[in-house]
Amino acid sequence: MANESPFGAIGQATELRQRILFTLGALVIYRLGTYIPVPGIDPLALSELVNQTNSGVLGMFNMFSGGALGRMTIFALTIIPYISASIIMQLMTSISPQMAQLKKEGESGRKTINQYTRYLTVLLATVQAWGFAIALEGTSSSGVALVINPGIFFKVTTVVTLVGGVMFLLWLGEQITERGIGNGVSLLIFSGIVAELPRALVQILEQGRTGAISPLLIILIFILAISVIAFIVFIERSQRKIIVQYPKRQVGNKVFSGDSSHLPLKINVSGVIPPIFASALLLLPTSISSFAGLGSDSPEWLITLNSFLGRGQPIYLAIYIGLIVFFAFFYTAIVFNPDDTADNLKRNGGFVPGIRPGPPTSEYLDFVLTRLTAIGAIYLSAVCILPEILISKYSIPFYFGGTSLLIVVTVSIDTVAQAQSHIIAHKYSGLIKKRRLGGVR
Repeated sequence: MANESPFGAIGQATELRQRILFTLGALVIYRLGTYIPVPGIDPLALSELVNQTNSGVLGMFNMFSGGALGRMTIFALTIIPYISASIIMQLMTSISPQMAQLKKEGESGRKTINQYTRYLTVLLATVQAWGFAIALEGTSSSGVALVINPGIFFKVTTVVTLVGGVMFLLWLGEQITERGIGNGVSLLIFSGIVAELPRALVQILEQGRTGAISPLLIILIFILAISVIAFIVFIERSQRKIIVQYPKRQVGNKVFSGDSSHLPLKINVSGVIPPIFASALLLLPTSISSFAGLGSDSPEWLITLNSFLGRGQPIYLAIYIGLIVFFAFFYTAIVFNPDDTADNLKRNGGFVPGIRPGPPTSEYLDFVLTRLTAIGAIYLSAVCILPEILISKYSIPFYFGGTSLLIVVTVSIDTVAQAQSHIIAHKYSGLIKKRRLGGVR
């Protein structure tokens, strides 16, 4: 039993095997959808256009969509409108008293907030899809119009197709979370990035073959990628353990000695959420301008906006870092409440050595958490920005940037952790079943 391989354990855990197969099947459906094109677009002109402008926000959007944007398929908007709607709703729960009250109502309030989030997702996706349709009609590549038959029919068809794709991905992500393994939305983004990694690798090797970049630089890029992955794994597994002591208790004539435990606090409590949220906010207002700003007759401000938001540009990097830091603190405040944790410890008789129970414990936890979040925000900014600066100088694909590596590694760690918890639960249930059968005999 001790030498049993993980694959053997998965084979014996029927529920886990079914969850893994369901997740793989859902991801296959998603990848097939990234090859179904939106009607009415010239694919050759679109391919040439994307190859010319695959940088800045447009290139990052294409990365999150797993190449669906570059092919202008039904999943071109990917899950970004839902992420943007989630950001807005979470901000509203902190600002609006009515939304804050809904959040406190438990499961029913959560369902209501989720429903509002879906409505807002439809609205954002509709606006974004309409903007895409207008921008596509006014865009050409080498004198060839991108849209074959422009007009109101094309606009309506594009909006219905793209919004339907977003809502289908939202449903598919919820099904993965409920019936599969891992977080569905994160896995959709993860699968898109991983699916495009081989093509990005071939692109780098082709650049080395043609002399666009030197072989030494290719080696340094791979070393950098491996170093970033190792650093991400180290930080994501790092914890600050706060000792929690429980006093002695007497049951009848017996006195039980006090137990000690620990409260684990991750350095990066917010996980991969800040980079995704930051990227979503960068993509939302500028995804349309990335298309519309390409023509020679486009407004000057659109062309300027595209140039400022190009990869490696100071304004782009400054906004990106600011959003990452903001969402690191914002999301940490949502998922971990020091007051509630201190109250739970006090009710259970636990205390932090040297700290009085109640408000002093809450202040101490907030003190520790704030400093951990600051370290986590610096870590996220460094991982996401430093490779961006280096890669922007040598036209390396986005898939080897810090943001993509962070998403891939973090989602992999979380998914493997869930799989291990299912395996452990399966083993415990098997031992309990054997114990019961042994008792009957």
